Amino acid sequence: MQHPLKHHLTLTLLALTSLSHFPPASPLTPCRTLCGTTAINYPFSIDDGCGAPQYRSMMNCTGTDLFFMTTSGRYKVQSIDYNKQTMVVYDPAMSTCSILQPHHDFVMTDVESVVIPPSSDTVFALLNCSIDSPVLNRYKNLCFNFSGHSCDELYGGCNAFRVFRSFTNSSPPCCFTGYDTVKYMSMNILDCSHYTSFINVDGLKGIGPADWVYGMKLSYAVPDTGCGRCTRSGGACGYDTETGVMMCLCSTSMNATRECGKKLILD
Repeated sequence: MQHPLKHHLTLTLLALTSLSHFPPASPLTPCRTLCGTTAINYPFSIDDGCGAPQYRSMMNCTGTDLFFMTTSGRYKVQSIDYNKQTMVVYDPAMSTCSILQPHHDFVMTDVESVVIPPSSDTVFALLNCSIDSPVLNRYKNLCFNFSGHSCDELYGGCNAFRVFRSFTNSSPPCCFTGYDTVKYMSMNILDCSHYTSFINVDGLKGIGPADWVYGMKLSYAVPDTGCGRCTRSGGACGYDTETGVMMCLCSTSMNATRECGKKLILD
């Protein structure tokens, strides 16, 4: 019969040997990194206190869908390109070539307009404008030629927009313009009944509106806060929710100012 002490030592050695085959535990940061299949990386976050404070409360994860939040609604995130620092969103209340939606404004907060505005290759089309519209009179310089496309092409090539020609058998005025126009003037002031927007406009010459990509591409900058040092140490970049001071979030019970230490308290 084996001595009890020897038996205990044998079991202890076996347990230690087994543990040595498992990789060391990694820090459990309080920041989620996925919404559905969309990666959530710095500077964005879906948890308060994570990411950069400039982008606080801009993202919402509902089920498997990620939304960009503004004062005028929720805009579904189609994709995020972290290399090019762009995000494509879609306005579910926006008119497109295939559907005519009720009157709607696209409004961003002052902070959003600065840190993540629509990119230069996003064009807004103001549709069914009155002849008294300011963009056709005093501010007509805000309208520009868009890759040789015309209002007639939009009204004739899109099933949803043909209704605008049904009463007069002619195309009402429209205006191709940039984000700054809809930023400073509402649809009521613009005196246009609907709008649509499309992206990657440099590649749309000679392509009909039925094949345009409808949505908005937003361009953002990544704050330089030394975030790489934090992530390399196993943490996630975040901030103090009261002061806005950047922090390295190492676990749900331990944070650091720059990087996570070698010994972390795990929950």
